[in-house]
Amino acid sequence: MSVFIGGAWPYANGSLHLGHIAALLPGDILARYYRLKGERVLYVSGSDCNGTPISIRANQEGKTIREIADHYHQEFTESFSRLGFTYDLYTRTDGAFHHETVQRIFLDLMENGHIYKKETDQMYCETDQRFLPDRYVEGICPVCAHPSRGDQCDNCSTILDPLDLLEPKCKLCGNAPTVKKTEQFYFALSAFQEELEAYVKEAKDRGAWRENAIHLSERYLKEGLLDRAVSRDLPNGVPLPVEGYEDKKVYVWIEAVSGYYSASRQWAAENHESDEEFWQGDAKAYYVHGKDNIPFHTIIWPAILKGIGVQGLPTHIVSNEYLTLEKRKLSTSKNWAVWAPDILDRYNPDSIRYFLAINAPENRDTDFSWREFIYSHNGELLGAYGNFINRTLKFIEKSYEGTVPKAEVDSSIKRTIEGLYESVGRKIEEGHFKEGIEEVFAFVRFANKYFDEKEPWKEIKENRASCDQTIATCMLIIANLSQLLNPFLPFSTKKVQGMLAMEELNWAFVACETNTVSNIKPLFERYDVKRIEEEVDKLIKESD
Repeated sequence: MSVFIGGAWPYANGSLHLGHIAALLPGDILARYYRLKGERVLYVSGSDCNGTPISIRANQEGKTIREIADHYHQEFTESFSRLGFTYDLYTRTDGAFHHETVQRIFLDLMENGHIYKKETDQMYCETDQRFLPDRYVEGICPVCAHPSRGDQCDNCSTILDPLDLLEPKCKLCGNAPTVKKTEQFYFALSAFQEELEAYVKEAKDRGAWRENAIHLSERYLKEGLLDRAVSRDLPNGVPLPVEGYEDKKVYVWIEAVSGYYSASRQWAAENHESDEEFWQGDAKAYYVHGKDNIPFHTIIWPAILKGIGVQGLPTHIVSNEYLTLEKRKLSTSKNWAVWAPDILDRYNPDSIRYFLAINAPENRDTDFSWREFIYSHNGELLGAYGNFINRTLKFIEKSYEGTVPKAEVDSSIKRTIEGLYESVGRKIEEGHFKEGIEEVFAFVRFANKYFDEKEPWKEIKENRASCDQTIATCMLIIANLSQLLNPFLPFSTKKVQGMLAMEELNWAFVACETNTVSNIKPLFERYDVKRIEEEVDKLIKESD
């Protein structure tokens, strides 16, 4: 089976925060899982280095767009690496390969009759003497009456045109813009209405999309799809590949989603591979992002793919709800956020991965609090998982002189483990990562209870054969936990595999072949609960 996994492309205009990581973590869990199964996986993403947000940041800091993009792309690359994300390619949208691919898509759409040219109204700032990109226009959403940008309302998710806004203002100078005529190219999205209705219905019947993706997509379709501009007068981006219009740029909503295709093509070129299998109709294609990006992945990107004749449409939409922070909405402008580089400097990456997996905002908004984060690490990672590993291996070291006893394992526990691969695997494939890791940790708690009830410290004196079976069974549990938890907690499971001298991993029951254990070290260190108050104080102090 061929499995394509596309992680949303973060804007290279500011550091990643925990909201970004929560939305993107499912992509790495999927990639690790499918690789353990032996499937062909292509997992790609990159930094969005084009569009308005970066030029706004550059203007604010008096730097060039390239300087801003370079800085944050490097920071993103390092943060994802430190979190254990296993992208096959993490690239950027200001590279030549991406530009050429996007231009080819644009021309293919035009040649296939899906792009046309027309004169249109666009916001123009008389003060700054320029046409305004959509994000340079701010005002009031006409649907929900909340403050909104000119491209999309964050409150109600309505896709907007700046001309729709009430009380519009230029983001640069604060003055009300005027409206001027300009010539732009349009994508005939409305022509795909019936095809996309059938596509979304089929996805709903399969149950392979999150509920928020189904509901929002159905809403857009019910309202009726409108043709959308695919060119804009922007300072940076992919130049329009049409003679006489080179000063215009391919609009970011079509250019950014095309990054999945350009990254796939770039990976193939750099690795002397073919990526055709990942764009066939029988491939699985997961798209991982936050709910604010749903329509771009469920409506616009499928329409583009249909327009250029590519069969490999998104089959699974993994669209998270929002992560709040200490019961408040994340706000980058007010610095109410936990930034990825900062938390990675001070905490175990598996602690971060565990918390964001077991508290994933899969079906509703969930909250990150420092109290819950510290207590989940101490109580669950260290107290349950790490404790079971350590107490078993230390017992072997002390009571068996480091030699693992050979004995028949408990057959009922063996059957339970075999069932976990099927059950947890199914949950991961269906996008229920929270349920998957919960099921594994329920088994971890069972394993600790088994150890306590067997009391091997007594068994070894009273019934050596029974103790041998207990410890052999515990070692079997450890060997399989290292595989079952690898997609979620790759750093600690790698330590376990080192202590057990496990070489090749897979997603199937494995007998424990370890003969001796040595160099046993705790998987986790306890976090002082004093950190909770310190972290909250730091957060409040650094926010506006």
